[in-house]
Amino acid sequence: MRRPLLATAAIFLALQAAGPVLAQAPVAKAAAAPAPVAVNAAITTPKQAWGHEAGEDYFLANYTQLVSYWKTLAGQSDRLKMIAIGQTEEGRTQYMMAVSSPENLAKLDHYRGIAGKLALAKGVDEAQARALSQEGKAIVWIDGGLHANEIVPPQHLAQITYELASHDDAETRRFLDNAIILIGQANPDGMEYVSNWYMRIPEPAKREANWDSLPRLYNKYVGHDNNRDFYMVSQKETENLSRVFFREWFPQIIYNQHQPNSPGTVVFVPPFRDPFNYNYDPLIMSQLSEVGAAMHSRLIAEGKAGSAMRSEASYSTWTNGIERTVTYFHNAVGLLTEIIGHPTPMKLGMVPDRQLPHNDLPYPVAPQTWHLKSSIDYSLTLDRAVIDYAVRNRERLLFNAWRMGQDSVERGQTDSWTVTPKRIEALKAAAGAHEKVDAWSYGAKGVDPALYDTVLHDPAYRDARGYVIPADQADLPTAVNFLNALIKSGVQVQRATVAFSVGGKTYPAGSFVVKTDQAYRPHVLDMFEPQDHPHDLEYPGGPPKPPYDATGYTLAMQMGVGFDRVVEGFDGPFETVPDLIAVAPGQVVGHAGAGWLVSHAPNNAFILTNRLVKAGAPVFWLKAPTTAQGQAFAEGTLWIPASTKADAIVKQASKELGLNAYGVDARPAGETIKLKPTRVGLVDLYGGLMPSGWTRWLFEKYEMPYTVVRPQRLDAGKLAKDYDVILFPDGAYTAPVAGTRFAFKTKQPEPAEIPAEFRSWLGTITPDKTLPQIDRFVRDGGAVIAVGSSSAMGSLLGLPVRNVLVDDKDGKPTAPSTKDFYIPGSILRAQVDPTQPLAYGMTSGADVYYDNNPAFAATDSADLKRVAWFSGDLLRSGWALGEKRLDGTASVIDAKLGKGRVMLMGPVVTQRAQSAGTFKLLFNGLYYGPAVSGR
Repeated sequence: MRRPLLATAAIFLALQAAGPVLAQAPVAKAAAAPAPVAVNAAITTPKQAWGHEAGEDYFLANYTQLVSYWKTLAGQSDRLKMIAIGQTEEGRTQYMMAVSSPENLAKLDHYRGIAGKLALAKGVDEAQARALSQEGKAIVWIDGGLHANEIVPPQHLAQITYELASHDDAETRRFLDNAIILIGQANPDGMEYVSNWYMRIPEPAKREANWDSLPRLYNKYVGHDNNRDFYMVSQKETENLSRVFFREWFPQIIYNQHQPNSPGTVVFVPPFRDPFNYNYDPLIMSQLSEVGAAMHSRLIAEGKAGSAMRSEASYSTWTNGIERTVTYFHNAVGLLTEIIGHPTPMKLGMVPDRQLPHNDLPYPVAPQTWHLKSSIDYSLTLDRAVIDYAVRNRERLLFNAWRMGQDSVERGQTDSWTVTPKRIEALKAAAGAHEKVDAWSYGAKGVDPALYDTVLHDPAYRDARGYVIPADQADLPTAVNFLNALIKSGVQVQRATVAFSVGGKTYPAGSFVVKTDQAYRPHVLDMFEPQDHPHDLEYPGGPPKPPYDATGYTLAMQMGVGFDRVVEGFDGPFETVPDLIAVAPGQVVGHAGAGWLVSHAPNNAFILTNRLVKAGAPVFWLKAPTTAQGQAFAEGTLWIPASTKADAIVKQASKELGLNAYGVDARPAGETIKLKPTRVGLVDLYGGLMPSGWTRWLFEKYEMPYTVVRPQRLDAGKLAKDYDVILFPDGAYTAPVAGTRFAFKTKQPEPAEIPAEFRSWLGTITPDKTLPQIDRFVRDGGAVIAVGSSSAMGSLLGLPVRNVLVDDKDGKPTAPSTKDFYIPGSILRAQVDPTQPLAYGMTSGADVYYDNNPAFAATDSADLKRVAWFSGDLLRSGWALGEKRLDGTASVIDAKLGKGRVMLMGPVVTQRAQSAGTFKLLFNGLYYGPAVSGR
C-alpha cells in the first residue's frame, strides 16, 4: 500500500522548484527589468506574422491566424512539432504544439510510452518505475481558450510558443532538455467566433469592452458547459483533449487557463479551498499545493502583484467533469488560473480588504489602468513557473505518477475503505455510545481507537473491487454509452466471452466488467459510487457555502445504468475491450405477419420512432401491457404495422441501434396512441441558453427534427401555424422570485449595437406579452413542455399547481432561506408512474438530477396527473439540506389545458446530456402532447 513519500515538506519543495529567484524578497514595487535574452532572429514574431503583438491593445487574433502562425513556427524551428488531435464540432482541425529539444522530439513516441507505462502502473514494478522515471521527460500540458470569451489564455498561446522556439537562455534550454511541453487551443471554434466578433468593428477604440453582445454560444452546442463535459466526454473537443490526457500522452501536469479573477486582484492561482473529493490519492493534493506555491513565488519575485489563492475565490476541487479536476481522478496535477484582461484597456479597481496582505493574498496590487499585454506577461510567468517546477522535479513527478497508479491498483485488489462524512457521523455516533475506560488515552476530543477498525473499516462499507454491467438489462445501448464515456477517459473495461457467476449470481455472455484494480480507480469510483458532500457552512450554524459546481453527479445513476457492486475479489472469462464499444446488434425474432413490437425501454427506440415517422410509416404506443413471442411488453411498447418500408427500417435499427424487434401475426389488442410528425419549437434566447444548446445536441443525436424559436416569434402569436409542441428549456423563463438562482436577468445589447441579421433574436419571455400567446396556443390544441425554471410558468397559465419553494412573505414571492432548504446539483430518487404516457419505458423509480428546481404541490384530477414525485428518503448522491420540504411534491406533471396539454418538468431531465435515465420524460412529451391534442 502507501509507501513513505519521496518528497520532503511541500514548502521546501516549492522553494526548490522555484529556484534561486526565490531568494529575492517580495517588494512593493515592480522588480527590475530582466536581463535581455538571446533570441533567434530567424524565428518569426507574432507582430511579424499578424502586424500586431500578442496582447496588443484593441487586437485579438483568431484561430485561423494562430494556426497559420504555428505552422510558420513549426517550419522554422526544430524545437516544435505541430500535431492534429481531432476535429471540432464545427469541423475545424484542432491542433496542439509539442515543444522540446530536437533530440527529444526525435523520440516523442518513446517518451510518451514511458509516461503511459508509469501512469497506468500495472505490470511495472518499483525498480522498473525508478529506471523509467530517470529516463523519462516531464510532460506538461498548457492550454487556453476553453471558454472563448476569456480571451487572455488563447492570445498568450502564440507568445509562449514563440518564446520557447526562439529564446536561447539557460532556463529555456533546461526546459527543452527535460520536458515535453504540449500547448493546445482548447476551443478553436470559440476563438474564431469571439475574436471575429470583437474585430468586426473597424475603429479600434470603439470595439466592445464586454461580451454580452455575443449572439450565440461560443461552443456550437454547450458554451461554458464545455468545461463540465470531462466525464461524459460528449463533445468532440472534450474527446480530443481526453484522448491526449489519458490515453496517448499522459501529462503529469495539465494547466487550464481561464479568466476573470476576483475583484481587487489580478490572478487566482492554486491551491484551492476545501472540500476536495475523497476519492483522490492524497499525494495529488500535496503536489498541487507545491506547484501553486512555485507559481505564486515566481510572480512575487518578478514584482507581479495581486495573485490570490484558497479563500479568495470559490474554486474547490470536489466535482468531476471540469478539465482541471478530472485530472485529479487520473493522478495528474490539474491547474486552473483565473486572470483579468481585455483587449480594450480597463481599470483595475480597488477593494479595501484586498489591500491588506494575508496568507491567501500575500502581495496586493495597486489600482491602475490595465492592458492586455500585462495579462499576457503574467501568463508567461505562470507558464514558466509550471514548467520550471516540472523540470526541477522531473524524476519525482514521473515516479509519483506510478506511485499513485500502483497504489490504486493495490487498493482495488484488497479490502479498502473511503472515509466520507457519513462514515465520520457513524463514528461519532458509535463513540457517543461507547464507554471510555481511559479518557487520557483518547485526548480531549478523541474517541476509542478500536472504533477505527469496527466503524471506519466496517466490512459492510468496503470499497468495490469491481462492477458488473449485465448484458440483459433493459437499455443496454445506454449502458454502452456510459462505458464508452469511461473508455474515452482512459478507464479499462472488460467484456465476458461466455456466461459467468459472481457472488452467486449468473450473468450472460457479453456482460461488461469494470474492475477497480487500475490506475484510474478514483475516476471509476466517482462514476459508480454516490458522492457524499460535506455540510460546508459559512460558519457553524450559518448558511451553506455554495459549491463550485455539482455536489452529486454519479454518472451511472444519472444514466440509469444497471450494475452490481462486487466487494470480494473476482475473476472470470473476461477480455479487455480494446477501444470504444459498438452496440451489439439486436435480435429480430419471428415473422412480422402483422407488424413489430419493440420495447420502449431503450432510449434508442426514439431514433427508430423518428426514422419511421420521417418515412411516413405508421407507429403507435400500446396503452396496455401485452405478451408476444414469450416476452412481456409494458405500456408504451412500440407497435409498428408491417410494410416494406417499415420492415426495412426496423431491421436496420435492430442491427445498428441494438434494438430487439418481435414479429407478430396479429395486431395487439387494446387501445393505442398513434404518433404523428411533430413540429418542435425549441426556445432559445439571444446569447444562447446552454440548456437549449444541450437539447439541440440531443435532438441531433436522436434524430429529432426541431426549429429554434425566439421570443419575438412567440410574441407575434399564431403559433399553431408553425409548431405542434413548444419546448421551454431551463432558463428560458425565470420567475421573479427573490433569493432563488432563477432571479437573474438576461443582458442583451441594444439593436443598433449588433448586425441587423441578429436583431430578431433579441427579447425575453414575459408574463404580459409572451404567456398570453402561449396560453392561446395550448387552449387551441398545442402542447407545451416547460423544464427547470421555465416550469414556473405553469401557475401563470392557470394550472392548479404551486411551487413549494416559493413562500409568500409580506405579499411578495420569496425563496426559503438556504439554511432551511438547499440542494445544489445532487441526485434525488423520484417515484414514477410508468403507466402514464410521459413515463412510458421507465420503471417505478428514477434517479433525478436536481438543483434547487421547482417542485409542485398538486393533486391528481381528471385534467392533471402527477407523473413523478418525491417521497421518503430522497438523497442518492450529493448534498441536501431540508429535503423533507419536497416530500409529497410533484416533480413532473401532465395537465390538460383547453384542447391542449402543458407538461411541467421541475428537474432538468436532460441535464448536460448526462441524465439519460430521465431523457424519456422529454422525448415522450414531444410525441405525446401533439398525438392527443385537440387539433
